[in-house]
Amino acid sequence: MRDLVGAPESMDFGSGKVVLVAGGAGFLGSALCPRLLDAGNTVLCVDNLLTGDLANVASLFGHARFRFIRHDIIAPLRLSGRVDEIYNMACPASPPRYQADPIHTFRTCVEGSLNLLNLATEKGARILLSSTSEVYGDPEVPVQSEDYRGNVSTVGPRACYDEGKRAAETLFWEFGEHRGTQTRIARIFNTYGPRMHPDDGRVVSNFIVQALRGEALTIYGDGSQTRSFCYVDDMVEGLVRLMESDEKMPVNLGNPGEFTMLELAEKVLARIADARPLCYRPLPKDDPRQRCPDISRAKRLLGWEPTVPLERGLDLTIPWFSGRVAAEQRQEALVS
Repeated sequence: MRDLVGAPESMDFGSGKVVLVAGGAGFLGSALCPRLLDAGNTVLCVDNLLTGDLANVASLFGHARFRFIRHDIIAPLRLSGRVDEIYNMACPASPPRYQADPIHTFRTCVEGSLNLLNLATEKGARILLSSTSEVYGDPEVPVQSEDYRGNVSTVGPRACYDEGKRAAETLFWEFGEHRGTQTRIARIFNTYGPRMHPDDGRVVSNFIVQALRGEALTIYGDGSQTRSFCYVDDMVEGLVRLMESDEKMPVNLGNPGEFTMLELAEKVLARIADARPLCYRPLPKDDPRQRCPDISRAKRLLGWEPTVPLERGLDLTIPWFSGRVAAEQRQEALVS
């Protein structure tokens, strides 16, 4: 059963493309939708709302070229009319969320991709996969290029997501090679910004929310493991440029600036409260020790590289979480 917001007959398709964004109510998808609308496109936002949030796209409901469709892509999606582009953003990237139902996560990556690929082939649409740096697993090289084949475990708490995305990449490659489908593959590295859920579970949101709540910041391991953080607007720009390109091979999209967890904690605390303590816990199983993208291919083929440094990105992100945490605290006060 699909729930639709905006009747098909009321859609104003204009002169732009018809673009389907699967996972469009999620963090990245909901940032992509307005960008596509601003470019004159019609946007079909598809989401099952298991981790997506209607509040992320509520401001778009009155737009003549926007329609929301509640649907789980592990079931085929039937649409009349044309579709020109499909962004497959549908799968939780937050470890606590994708581990909550690992079988559904894996099915979303594989069966969901297969269904969207079949739709793209039927419609003659170009389709982009939001893959992930997790395909590199716990890398044994300091900087990960697209040629690195990874160090991934097929069993363990992260396997449903890591291996699901690797399988999805294979499906995209095979459809491109053998069925002529126009496929694009984006390997997305850690991304952050407004619209992330306060309980997302990734380190940027964890640190900001813990600091705002007056809690100790949780450091896993000794805090020396690294990540590279890309602000959401930069990532959306990269995704759009990749969709418009002729590149069929995977392309890394991320910020090559590399920070330890302790360095990130210091930057967050400097903006919220210096006196917060740190709480050290064991490193989770299969948690990568290092994550840093080689974006040479994106620079060369897309003319893309991030423009927002981490410090500026945190300044843009913290107010979003501050508003959410304040609302949460007001609600708790009313209940008590």
